[in-house]
Amino acid sequence: MPRFSVIVPVFKVQGFLRECLDSVLEQSYPDLEVIAVDDCSPDGCGAILDEYAARDPRVKVLHLPQNVGLGRARNAGMPHASGDFLLFLDSDDTLTPGALRAMADRLDETADPDVLVFDYARTYWWGGTRRNVLAHVLAEAGDGTFTAAQHPEILELLMVVWNKVYRRDFVERHGFAFPPGYYEDTPWTFPVLLSAGRIATLDRICLAYRQRRQGNILSTTSRKHFDVHEQYERVFAFVDAHPELSDWRPYLHRKMGEHCLDILAKPDRLPESDKGEFFRRTAALFRTHGSGPVPAELRVLQGGYARYVVRQHAARIGRALDERGQRVRAAATERIRGGWSAVQEHRPLDPDLAVYSAFSHRGVLGDPAAVHRAARELAPHIRAVWVVREDQVPLLPPGIEHVTPDSLRYRQITARATYFVNNVNWPGTLVKRPGSVHVHTHQGTPLKHMAADLLDKPGARHGFDVPQMLRRADRWDYSLVANRHSELVWDRAYPCHFTSLRTGSPRNDVLVRATPDAGAAVRARLGIPDGHTVVLYAPTRRDYIRGGHVDRIDLARFADDLGEGHTLVVRLHPSLADGPARGLGLAELHRRGVLVDATDEPHVEELMLASDALVTDYSALMFDYANLDRPIVIHADDWGAYAASRGAYFDITADAPGHVASCYRELAWLFASGAWRDTESAQLRAGFRARFCEFDDGRAAERVVRTLMLGERDTPVPVRVPAPAGHDVRVSS
Repeated sequence: MPRFSVIVPVFKVQGFLRECLDSVLEQSYPDLEVIAVDDCSPDGCGAILDEYAARDPRVKVLHLPQNVGLGRARNAGMPHASGDFLLFLDSDDTLTPGALRAMADRLDETADPDVLVFDYARTYWWGGTRRNVLAHVLAEAGDGTFTAAQHPEILELLMVVWNKVYRRDFVERHGFAFPPGYYEDTPWTFPVLLSAGRIATLDRICLAYRQRRQGNILSTTSRKHFDVHEQYERVFAFVDAHPELSDWRPYLHRKMGEHCLDILAKPDRLPESDKGEFFRRTAALFRTHGSGPVPAELRVLQGGYARYVVRQHAARIGRALDERGQRVRAAATERIRGGWSAVQEHRPLDPDLAVYSAFSHRGVLGDPAAVHRAARELAPHIRAVWVVREDQVPLLPPGIEHVTPDSLRYRQITARATYFVNNVNWPGTLVKRPGSVHVHTHQGTPLKHMAADLLDKPGARHGFDVPQMLRRADRWDYSLVANRHSELVWDRAYPCHFTSLRTGSPRNDVLVRATPDAGAAVRARLGIPDGHTVVLYAPTRRDYIRGGHVDRIDLARFADDLGEGHTLVVRLHPSLADGPARGLGLAELHRRGVLVDATDEPHVEELMLASDALVTDYSALMFDYANLDRPIVIHADDWGAYAASRGAYFDITADAPGHVASCYRELAWLFASGAWRDTESAQLRAGFRARFCEFDDGRAAERVVRTLMLGERDTPVPVRVPAPAGHDVRVSS
């Protein structure tokens, strides 16, 4: 008996069917069967199904003599299922890699609940991906099982059948089946969830819900959308037949009203001539099953259709007027600010005022934070003000003076400040005043092409306005570099007038001066057992795929292959932290203790100190990490695609800081054999450090403060020499 029976109803999807079936049959968890139901599809779907059945005994095909629709096609497949759990997969959707393994593990963990609800992401025909906006409901449900009464938020998720797996004997015992017509998932999902004695959740994206440009049944203009009324009648009939569920009637009454009004409001669902009839049927159904007070947003159903139309029209006019008013207010505010800024610019600069920002105002981080710490110690008379986004203000350390971007206070501070320290460009609205000093720290040593070098990489520069980027860089006075490679790259990538300072990277001071126990506190906070070897995995984003995220490593397998006494710590690129990447398994593996997801850790230097080795692909983190003189392994299984799409200043596979793995098998062998920390790896790392850690001596932040803020000329960087492209370079005397 297989663990999963995957039931796939099939109709007119020949262009997507192979991808759907492959996503199931190529799962790392093989204990499954596929029940494919050919709903008398007029295209080549039947032949495709027979082809798959001929080469994989796990595929069973049922050819229906006539088309019966999505719900009844699922019904036809259920009697043929022999698995412990049923999973209904629409034939244009796909399972994500590792989905069934994650489901199986969660089912084992929760002792085979009646229903397991998992997450999904919408994948759009134009290439975009968007995670379910209510994914937090799954995480908040906890580690155990529950009923709908104990966690009613579970009913707020999309009422569909395909984001759940169902214990087969639970379904058979209750006799659940799909009715004919549109919205057939509604009278299945509500009864199933309300009847389930044990529900569990899996906070992982297991399914890609394809959003087709055309062909989506529910986006077809048709009178078949009237079926929704009969489907809710079935829901209420089920509740009436089960008196213990009567308390759910007010909730279902509200959901029915909201659902029907949502269908009515959609411009592509109902023929215009039928909208009045649909409203009247909805209102009648609402009256029939009503009980208790009516929510304000549903009181429109107590009136006539004409009143509804007037209300909708008024709402549209109100939104348009509000948008126009916002534009007028914004324009007036900008004129006032412009006049105020002109006044401020006639006031003298404050020689003891410095403004800091890092990573687009995300907090006290990176190189600017290191410079700030040094300035507080060496130049306490210089007032420091950080520019921080509103959502990051609660996370600020105590005692940090701050302003929020584009606020009145921000304009007051930036109009008078002498020093500006940032690792990204300041907004274009910030005007550089004569006498102000702009210090650009960058974000490490560049491997990938940057700025002007992106001009011949149209894919990589998508979303980047390179000319605007360079205009903003024209404000730089000083560019900090940690090595001669960076100096040459910034000279080429930013053809602007600035002075390169060979200071080293301020954020690396803590790495250079690290003591053997420097990472102990971070290990303890992350829950890493004493004595464990910590492997930090830090992949970068990709420019050859929309969204930037590619799973290059099976993280669960890697953590397992590392073996006892090892902890895998994963830090995604910051640009991927809020996207679907973590939902594709990382968050769930962290919850189960398979690995540590450290993506939200604000200070990457602490993670480096806490680790014993770094595994990365092409992240600039490797240049910083080399200061620790700890092993680095490069996993470069897609180097050709990465270099072709983004561009690179040198071949990292030829000039690596350690051993290079071109596939996962090689990566696993490096750790299993101990080669990751052998003599050859140390030799490679020594050459890499000599080249890229040249100016990192633990005094970079001090050097910046003494040279630029205190004006000390007896520091180790006083001598200017000519530089190409109109730059100056300061080197040690």
